[in-house]
Amino acid sequence: MTLQEQKMFGLGWPEILLILGVVIIIFGPKRIPELGGALGKTLRGFKEELQTQDVDSTEVVDVELGENDPAAGKK
Repeated sequence: MTLQEQKMFGLGWPEILLILGVVIIIFGPKRIPELGGALGKTLRGFKEELQTQDVDSTEVVDVELGENDPAAGKK
């Protein structure tokens, strides 16, 4: 694993640990699981919306090309 692969958003491990420490100080250790759960739900919903948008855009392309049009085969 290269040094570049070990960095997240251009941050090294010391910076990430510092941010985690500040988050724990601000929110307290009891609220961290709640925040993690909320973040997970948000990311899951965002991912589902991206997949839905991908399917919707595929359907639009099919309709524009006439691939799923029953009348297209009756020429």
